[in-house]
Amino acid sequence: MKSFLKTFLASLLAVVVGGVILLCLSMFLIVGLVVGISSQFASSDITSIEPHSILKISATSLPEVAIQDNFMSYLQGDKSNDITLSEAIRAINEAKDNDNIDGIYLCNADIPNGLPTIRAFRSAIEEFKKSGKFVISYGDIYSQKGYYLSSVAPEIYLNPSGVLEINGIGSQTMFYKEALNKLGVQMNIFKVGTYKGAVEPFMLNKLSDANRLQIQEYIDGLWGNIKETIASSRKLTDADVQEYADNGYTFSDASMAVKKKFIDKLAYEYQVNERLKELTNREDDEELKFVSLSDVAGLSQVPKKSSDNEIKVIYANGEIQDQPGTTASTITLSLAKQLEEAQKDDDVKAVVLRVNSPGGSAYISEQIWKQVVNLKAKKPIVVSMGDYAASGGYYISCAASYIYADPMTLTGSIGIFGMFPNFSGVANKVGITTDVVKTSKYASMGMMFEQMTDDEKALIQATVNRGYELFKKRVADGRHMTIEQVDSIGQGRVWLGQKAIKLGLVDALGGINEAIKKAASLADLSDYTVVNGIQNVSFFDRFFRNSSANLKTYILSKTMTPEELRIYNDLRTLSTTQGYQAALPIGFKPY
Repeated sequence: MKSFLKTFLASLLAVVVGGVILLCLSMFLIVGLVVGISSQFASSDITSIEPHSILKISATSLPEVAIQDNFMSYLQGDKSNDITLSEAIRAINEAKDNDNIDGIYLCNADIPNGLPTIRAFRSAIEEFKKSGKFVISYGDIYSQKGYYLSSVAPEIYLNPSGVLEINGIGSQTMFYKEALNKLGVQMNIFKVGTYKGAVEPFMLNKLSDANRLQIQEYIDGLWGNIKETIASSRKLTDADVQEYADNGYTFSDASMAVKKKFIDKLAYEYQVNERLKELTNREDDEELKFVSLSDVAGLSQVPKKSSDNEIKVIYANGEIQDQPGTTASTITLSLAKQLEEAQKDDDVKAVVLRVNSPGGSAYISEQIWKQVVNLKAKKPIVVSMGDYAASGGYYISCAASYIYADPMTLTGSIGIFGMFPNFSGVANKVGITTDVVKTSKYASMGMMFEQMTDDEKALIQATVNRGYELFKKRVADGRHMTIEQVDSIGQGRVWLGQKAIKLGLVDALGGINEAIKKAASLADLSDYTVVNGIQNVSFFDRFFRNSSANLKTYILSKTMTPEELRIYNDLRTLSTTQGYQAALPIGFKPY
């Protein structure tokens, strides 16, 4: 008995001590996070801008919606997501009218977003130039997208040992079929659409002719836009840009970029700073005064409500999923709830739905579509497409009152697929056997270690076919087309915005500002307030619900290369994908 009590008390003490230690660690972490987050906000506080300041724009990410993932931001000391695309554009507009800001300095500015986002940001700088203020760019290395942005500057400088990367656009697809076969995994695939390439990595060893055709067409369209924009800014021709890419001048001495007139001068950063001092009338011994996008955006917060007539901007950002992911970049049923609330809010006279999604769950897409229809019956809803609004992203857009897309938006991909892995081959390899007891013919359908019968496959294919027919009907009703017309441009095929307008999939080319103006026009409003309907995710909910996933992602990011981490995330997405999908290929990056 004494031995038992001794053991019991020792175990109890260990549990209590362990609990206290865990509680202390949790409190320490939470306090640290609060302090860290507070210091981030405090560090960006600015009340005024000194005369002859320069708006300095460096490498940054411009998300559609601010991702409030403070846990990961604190771990990584990351402040790059402090400003969204709309805030950045507003900051440039503020800088244009601020007498204390003399110009913009693009310093190693390389935005990792898609081309439509960069194009919107670039257009804001084009507007800034109309004020007569200077825009200068300097880079140690210009990536192709970085140069696409920086070519807006009348003066472009490159490090004497630097690189100007203009190579064109290439697309690579990874195929898993043979690897899965070796593991003993059989993928049962069901799809509709000649061009629905999302399933090809699991059923083929190379691109189908149809998929290759559509990929070639949209990357040609993207490349054409890049060439035209650069050539126009630099007073060159499209052929000059093509020559630079085809001759591999990316790998030449930096002087080649000057010779070909893509760069104005080779210079070190301190020499560019001397040029900036000339432009801001500063003496050699004076320091340059720089402000950031966050600084300028913080000077003038979003105007207070000036009218009872609201145009609400609601963001549909990320993959369409049944459950929230570990970041804010996920579309769930909460989007349907936001649309429903906007419908019932009498102050909201019109809605702009900003869509940036490759699609996902067909079931969730249908429910969001229904709320778009319900809202349109009472008030206008205008869709503004971002980098992409394809498959499920197009599904939730097609019923809108009016649709805007960027010329380089990836959209369309009207099609449905389903994938059901079977692991009986894996079981056989390691000597595992299974046995099934069931009450009816199809009770074992979809079990991981049971082969599908022909009858079961036929039932699933019929379900996918019905899903495609429904998708086509939704598009036909929303876009005032016939089912046959939708099918002729559907079949899972993706289109760029500049082609989608000709096909009737979108109404006009433009960004979110044009969408807001159109919403006001449709609602017959001359006086209105724009309200961002950003859904706030509870920090504690995100922390406690996703802390293990966040920690795992953080640890993996420290042990894997970016490419290894991408493949891991793609496979993880595959393992958690459920139900029938209206989506682009897993891990698909259009730019």
